[in-house]
Amino acid sequence: MEDCIFCKIVNDTVPASLVYGDDKVLAFMDISQVNPGHVLVIPKEHASCLAELDEETGAHLFKMGMRIAAAIRKSGVRCEGVNLLLSDGEVAFQTVFHVHLHIIPRFRQDGFRLAFGPDNRTFPAREVLDKIAKDITRALQPGE
Repeated sequence: MEDCIFCKIVNDTVPASLVYGDDKVLAFMDISQVNPGHVLVIPKEHASCLAELDEETGAHLFKMGMRIAAAIRKSGVRCEGVNLLLSDGEVAFQTVFHVHLHIIPRFRQDGFRLAFGPDNRTFPAREVLDKIAKDITRALQPGE
């Protein structure tokens, strides 16, 4: 994708502070740091959303995210916890439409938060949960 900033990073046409790279993924410092040490892991091949990403690359993306999270904890970066965050779609706050996994070091009172909606303490009936679970299970089946 010519206009994709992450593809430009992969192709080395714009600068990035690299953390890791192999034949499938590239990890670099997010230009918009939530906290110091905020890293992005992306597939080298363009995929704008998870549905376009092959499972093998997706698994490798998360594997490297886990390794980088562990490295952040050992690096001396202020880090009392880690968020792994992947936004898939505009409504999920995706702003760069190339799959990317955020590895965000966290510490108490850092100001970053993920907020639940106003109804998050209203628990649905078990029957409702069971029906949704069955619908998702059915959609997992090949050919669905």
